[in-house]
Amino acid sequence: MGPDVTPPDLDEIWAAIDDQRVRTLGMLEELTDEQWEHPSLCEGWSVRHVAAHLTLQRQHLSDVARLLVEHPRLLRSVGLNRMIHDSAVLVAALPTDEIITRIRAGVGSRRHNSFVTPRETLTDTLVHAQDIAIPLGIDLEMQPRGALIALDRTWATRRTWLGTVNRQLPIDGYRLVATDANWTAGRGPRVTGPVAALLLLVTGRPVALARLDGDGAAQLRMQAQPA
Repeated sequence: MGPDVTPPDLDEIWAAIDDQRVRTLGMLEELTDEQWEHPSLCEGWSVRHVAAHLTLQRQHLSDVARLLVEHPRLLRSVGLNRMIHDSAVLVAALPTDEIITRIRAGVGSRRHNSFVTPRETLTDTLVHAQDIAIPLGIDLEMQPRGALIALDRTWATRRTWLGTVNRQLPIDGYRLVATDANWTAGRGPRVTGPVAALLLLVTGRPVALARLDGDGAAQLRMQAQPA
């Protein structure tokens, strides 16, 4: 763990998840029909798709099996990311109010997807809220401690299968340094920024690059440009 990331307990993690879910719900409830169809930060996903994905954070194996029985075409989805995408597309066909209701049902629940920990649920909740908010020009603040826990976990697992769900930006060879917490990771030219921006960076969101400084920031921005 980074220097400032004391091991969180489950109560703290779930409190941070609930905090972000409530903030996200408040945002979604105010969106227009046009905003629901606006592109998100996730390539090929609208705001509606991302919101639909947030309803799928409490799936146990039995839930996945039932979904596959009801929608056998999901069996043709190749790879984890395609399965995630295709599942979100199915839920996105529901009425807006139903999507919001399903997200609200998660507040206070400690159920999470099989094979991941509550820290992945926290990361998913924080980052996807920004995937919606940023393209819409909405300033949706991240809970600082929750963002720090998510950043530390994402950095630690970026080379495992958990990291495959994120776009990989060329952050190897840089030293990431938080400007609002005692957290640093990696080696090389310094790339500095607030924890929220670093979390977006390590989860593959290029929009974070504009919020970074340090002697390595300009080089990283050049390397991260699409070919």
